[in-house]
Amino acid sequence: MTPVLTFHGAAECVTGSCMLLETDQGRFLIDCGMFQGPKTLKALNYEPFPFDASSIDAVFLTHAHIDHSGLLPKLVRAGYRGPIHATRGTRDLCEVMLADAAEIQESEVRHLNRRNARRNIRTVEPIYTTADVDPTLRLFETVKFREPFLAAPGLEVTYWPAGHLLGAASIEMHVADGGDGVRLLFSGDLGSGRQPFLPAPDGPTAVDHVVLESTYGDRERIDPDLDVRREALAEELRLAKAAGGPLLMPTFAVGRAQELILDLLAVMDARPELAGEIFLDSPLAIEATEVFLRRGWNPDTLDNPYASLRTAPRLHHLMRPQESDGLERLRDWHVILAGSGMCDAGRIRRHLKRLLWRKETTVLITGFQAAGTLGRYLLEGRSMIRIQGEDIHVGARIRSLDSYSGHADATGLVDWLGARAPVAGHVLLDHGEPGALAALAARLETSGYRTLSPAIDQAFALSKTGAEPVRPGSGR
Repeated sequence: MTPVLTFHGAAECVTGSCMLLETDQGRFLIDCGMFQGPKTLKALNYEPFPFDASSIDAVFLTHAHIDHSGLLPKLVRAGYRGPIHATRGTRDLCEVMLADAAEIQESEVRHLNRRNARRNIRTVEPIYTTADVDPTLRLFETVKFREPFLAAPGLEVTYWPAGHLLGAASIEMHVADGGDGVRLLFSGDLGSGRQPFLPAPDGPTAVDHVVLESTYGDRERIDPDLDVRREALAEELRLAKAAGGPLLMPTFAVGRAQELILDLLAVMDARPELAGEIFLDSPLAIEATEVFLRRGWNPDTLDNPYASLRTAPRLHHLMRPQESDGLERLRDWHVILAGSGMCDAGRIRRHLKRLLWRKETTVLITGFQAAGTLGRYLLEGRSMIRIQGEDIHVGARIRSLDSYSGHADATGLVDWLGARAPVAGHVLLDHGEPGALAALAARLETSGYRTLSPAIDQAFALSKTGAEPVRPGSGR
């Protein structure tokens, strides 16, 4: 049969990455991620999969971020028993991230059901629980970068560094389909290639179709070198300290938190007048840091840039909720990093409820904020937001630094794609909001590429030279 690729997530939105590839060799998933953002989007996480989980032969995971891996335990709960192929770094990060995601779901459902009981609304069940995580981890099979392996008869797979996160990969698939077969490349999330902490994105040349992420497809970002980035962070610290209150940093716990702490420590060492205590209030980030210490070796720089995090007297790890609550008593200058990075879950919401109304507080946002998230509302300048059913006035200074994003900008995406040339067939754009998709498509088409922007659940038959729509989107 002609390979058929269906987009079950990250279609016309940034989260929920999940693609189903159907071939003569079997049925395969690329990613199985959780939807994040507005409630209407997150509601999709609770719906049954639009495919039979037990019929999937293998999963190929690009990286550990929850919008790419977060529904794997649900998949196993629904009957999946095949292998989950991932790099060692991705597997180790998933061990802590999936357990954390399960705990968050259980906690949030408990709070929600208490509210529902008071309103006489039916209770809900978590998408999955901590009991589903270990069976999922047992299915992981680790792979090495740049080493092709036969995932099934007639299906050769190669993982390439994506430079987005520890262990993150682009995935090349060579599907036997008569003649030379069809060569597919799934970009996953791509880094800028200008970060000192991760290897540069790489990949093969001369592929037939590319599925390309489009998160920053409509914008250019300044990706400064490390010294310039730290200078910008130092200025934010100076302004926050002068405002008279704490600096609160909503932080993506895996990757972003570790880089931010390294930069904070470097700035405070170089400028003692800005020095203060740093509180990492995220059990997930603390556990993930141990993975970075074990697995963070960068082959491009021949060192582990995270090694200094092992001994940092100014850095305090807060594992227990009681330790987090104790921050209320602090009055001196200090910095708090807490998840989640888009302010949609985790301990950051507790700190925002406590501090957001105070004019001396500074909130510094350092990553992409999806539409409908609390972090996006803050960036948009809303004067009142709702957290866990309570309306909070925004009196704090809301600041942002775009130099910490783990995603390539529009030029970076085009350059990465250009290095994969020639592309015989189509470039299918996913993992982007509509404006980003349209802007990147226009840019690529002026360079001679043929692009498609799939709708959710839309399917395409992939010949060597073209992607033909065979099923429309479902409108889920």
